[in-house]
Amino acid sequence: MKRHPTARVSRKALHHGKVEAGTRILAEEAPIALVYNGTSHAVMMSTPADLEDFAIGFSLNEGIIDARDDLRELTISEGEVGIELRMWLDEAHAARLQQRHRYLAGPTGCGLCGIDSLQEATRPLPVVTNNVAFRAVDVIRAVADMQPEQGLNRETRAVHAAAFWQPGYGLHALREDVGRHNALDKLAGALNRANLNAHDGMIVLTSRVSVEMVQKAAMMRTPVIVAISAPTALALRTANDAGITIAAIVRDDGFEIFTHPHRISTEAPAHVA
Repeated sequence: MKRHPTARVSRKALHHGKVEAGTRILAEEAPIALVYNGTSHAVMMSTPADLEDFAIGFSLNEGIIDARDDLRELTISEGEVGIELRMWLDEAHAARLQQRHRYLAGPTGCGLCGIDSLQEATRPLPVVTNNVAFRAVDVIRAVADMQPEQGLNRETRAVHAAAFWQPGYGLHALREDVGRHNALDKLAGALNRANLNAHDGMIVLTSRVSVEMVQKAAMMRTPVIVAISAPTALALRTANDAGITIAAIVRDDGFEIFTHPHRISTEAPAHVA
């Protein structure tokens, strides 16, 4: 049974005191199990699309693998209850995963549900040292460039997006999901499969910047996170320690820089139509 990322449902709309019957397209979500060497490691509620990207990106961002070649095999198995992303690791990575004893079972896009230690929640991260220079107008342009590519959100008004933007090129890739963490994992997988790294561009988010998003960006070695919403205080502390620049609350007339501001020039940004 092939799942579609959207569903059309009947509804009644009330506007100006009038009731009209019609339909609306809604985002689908499904339980997605990430299974390694026959053992379920994580179950996430996710949009059933770009699942190979999700499997690879999640595995990389969680430190389960170091490179795509560490996955000996990946198959997608759809059943009545949900979808299994079945992956097989080599012996070294399988042993490393077994030592972690981490099992997730959470609501939509939950990034920390079910971990078995506080140390795992605040695990040490790579320090990003890439001193790439961006202009203020680049930050605003990156957010503006996302909107035409968010097809699923245009249909449903219910999903997050994560994108990678690079000066001189623009938007390389964008992925959408009901969970903001899942969207970022899918983006990581898409970049990896395209043999692109995120070392000299920006991750652009339609969501708030939570600590899990910073952790994933650090694993991707991305120097700058740009978001339309605000960060949490813990996300800022984590980004500061990891050497990541956060520019958030981006609007067409400006934004706020919270950490490592040296990467973004602060000349007055031009209006971006």
